[in-house]
Amino acid sequence: MRLRALLDTDALGLRLLGGDDELDRTVRGVMTTDLRDPSRYLSGGELVLTGLAWRRDAADSEPFVRILAGAGVAGLAAGEAELGDIPDDLVEACRHHRLPLFAVNETVAFATITEHVVRQVSGERAGDLAAVVDRHRRLMTSGPAGGGPEVVLDLLTSDLDLRAWVLSPTGRQIAGAGEPLPGPVGAALAGRHLAATRTGRRGPHRAAVDGTTYSLFPIRNTGRGAAPASRDVRESVLSDWLLAVEADAGDWPAARLDLLQGVTQLIAVERDRRDAARTVRRRLAQEVLELVQAGAAPAEIAARLRVAAPVLLPGLGTAPHWQVVVARVEWAADGAAGTGTGATADIPGGPVAQALLEEILVDPSVTGPDTADRIAVAHTGDEAIALVPLPAMPAPEATTGEAGTDPAAAEQQDPALHADILLAAVREPLAAGLADDGRLTLGVSAAVHSAEGLRGALEEARHARRVAAARPGRVCAAGHHELASHVLLLPFVPDDVRKAFTARLLDPLRDYDTRHRAELIPTLEAFLDCDGSWTRCAARLHLHVNTLRYRVGRIEQLTGRDLSRLEDKLDFFLALRMS
Repeated sequence: MRLRALLDTDALGLRLLGGDDELDRTVRGVMTTDLRDPSRYLSGGELVLTGLAWRRDAADSEPFVRILAGAGVAGLAAGEAELGDIPDDLVEACRHHRLPLFAVNETVAFATITEHVVRQVSGERAGDLAAVVDRHRRLMTSGPAGGGPEVVLDLLTSDLDLRAWVLSPTGRQIAGAGEPLPGPVGAALAGRHLAATRTGRRGPHRAAVDGTTYSLFPIRNTGRGAAPASRDVRESVLSDWLLAVEADAGDWPAARLDLLQGVTQLIAVERDRRDAARTVRRRLAQEVLELVQAGAAPAEIAARLRVAAPVLLPGLGTAPHWQVVVARVEWAADGAAGTGTGATADIPGGPVAQALLEEILVDPSVTGPDTADRIAVAHTGDEAIALVPLPAMPAPEATTGEAGTDPAAAEQQDPALHADILLAAVREPLAAGLADDGRLTLGVSAAVHSAEGLRGALEEARHARRVAAARPGRVCAAGHHELASHVLLLPFVPDDVRKAFTARLLDPLRDYDTRHRAELIPTLEAFLDCDGSWTRCAARLHLHVNTLRYRVGRIEQLTGRDLSRLEDKLDFFLALRMS
């Protein structure tokens, strides 16, 4: 706004004392001060309000006005409540430095002037930004906008003083202006947004994380040419982006809310373009998958992989290793997903799992909308299958732990995916989006280096996913290494067999512990964990060896088993694992 506009509002009670020829100056903000040197708090363009408490005598006016003029303020408004008439020395100093000076009537509060200026400045900035957003939207109807989402976010920061970030449903930062949003904060905001969306609440959603308030806007393309709206929120909740703004939008005027909605529409178009760009990678994955499942000759599959490798790993000189990841999203019609008791909701799981897997397989520490360009995910039925290229694998001796090697360093350099850490960064937000009626299970194969191994890798990943599905929890994963262990067998033991087996072996010990506080169950667990070593087990439990022998003898007496026999040790081990 211009200084001249302040004189047109009678409610502000301003009277011009000097600077008639400077009234076209632009006011960019307002500041109230009674400091003798407020320069550290000035950035230029402010209307400075002062009660003149800094003035002790006439000599103070000149340095005060000189500081304001040097900082590039738009004008000075002095209150009459403290001294009555504005001192002549202040009027003269403002005239000398060509700084417009206003007198503020004692009946007008500085807060009234501040509120008016902020409202006018914010409204004008919002109008300017709205025009920019509209111009970008028109440009994007015929071609991609230059700079992507970052351009609009930069405008939000520079013109409206709003810090904003575009986040994926797992909280990964896709775009932002200024400092990146910390990973844990992004994950927490995504979880709050997904939870609010699942309750049916309309955005923006308010969330407070670490003492900072954010407003969360869903990013969906509802304009011309957009895909039809989902009939069920669960079809899109786990794939939609969101705009996180560091502000409380609860008291925003409708014009500003409309502006932010326009920003989300602009970003949604970019999202649609990114999805369209993934079509080639998805088609390549689908073709390879169909060949593998049909039992095609390895030479034919290898030919398809040679076509896929330049797209997924541009510049790679040799054929990569590959891993297969299988994911499944299930929704229950009665809120009992994953329990084995509820009916499955009539929601296509494949597309949801495909979008989720494309997000999960992106390194969460990498920002940007195109970090998944080398991930090919197809879907068939209710499961999604990812073909993940690995550009290099560590030499076999690097993982043996031999002298001169560092196993920990080798593990860090290993590019292969590991099921136990794949979901670590995304488990919390995804669980919020799945709520009480959804479930995500995921299986990871070992790495293979040829087309011959892909069929086995696919079956391995599917078996691992079934192991994950047998576990409790909304988000579960299992890896190939678990298929060569008793862990593979335990989840598939029927519940009634499991209960009968554990009750027969462990109930006598539990009953004895309840009556005598003998701690036989903890003793049994420690004894098996120490491979039957009396000295190591006694040291772990801080017991005398004779006390340990007495407890083990009591266990054998109560159960009729012999802990020196391998078969009985194995039975106890399995009973403890299944209990």
